[in-house]
Amino acid sequence: MLHCKDCEFFDRAPNGAVILRCDPFSTIKEPECLQKWQLLKLGAMVQANQATADMHQRLAPLQEKMMRFMEREMDDVDEADSWKYGDVDDEFDTDDDDA
Repeated sequence: MLHCKDCEFFDRAPNGAVILRCDPFSTIKEPECLQKWQLLKLGAMVQANQATADMHQRLAPLQEKMMRFMEREMDDVDEADSWKYGDVDDEFDTDDDDA
């Protein structure tokens, strides 16, 4: 079995992170290489998902404030337009005395 450190597609970053420059469709030399490549990509996906979740957590209070503000604005608009609809008691008076 070929070890990654002996492969020409292997590099190690200055911080110690493993960098595989393999292309899973053309330069994979052994089945284990594909498994390692998938494992690294899965780790990158988890890290990206965690960063997204952290961003959503940071934005949650701002979104709550925006929603409360929008609800107040919509209530104010509804209240301002209430004169157009009037009350049910102010409907036309119907006089049945004419019959």
